[in-house]
Amino acid sequence: MQFSYREEDDVTIVEPQGKIMGGPDARLLHERLYELIDQGKKKVVIDLFRVNWMNSSGLGILIGSLISLRNKGGNLKLARATERIRNLLQVTKLDTVFDSYDTVEKAIGSFI
Repeated sequence: MQFSYREEDDVTIVEPQGKIMGGPDARLLHERLYELIDQGKKKVVIDLFRVNWMNSSGLGILIGSLISLRNKGGNLKLARATERIRNLLQVTKLDTVFDSYDTVEKAIGSFI
């Protein structure tokens, strides 16, 4: 799994690619998200368009990041989840926990 990130206004957009399934790659994503939180980033969008699959480890990374951000007065939003990822969120009932948007632009706009 690879990932990149960028800033747009005061929102950090994280763009993972591949599978989020634990192991060293997912640990790098986890560590990077927590670095962003430690740097005081409060608005984070995870663009899931290039994520093929995610298991419980990947979901745990998202949940942990969401909780950490909310505890510091921030929030995490999801954008462009594929049908497969949307189904996973529905089955696990996490679609009621995460704010999810069809586009990155809508996710960014939701912070206003």
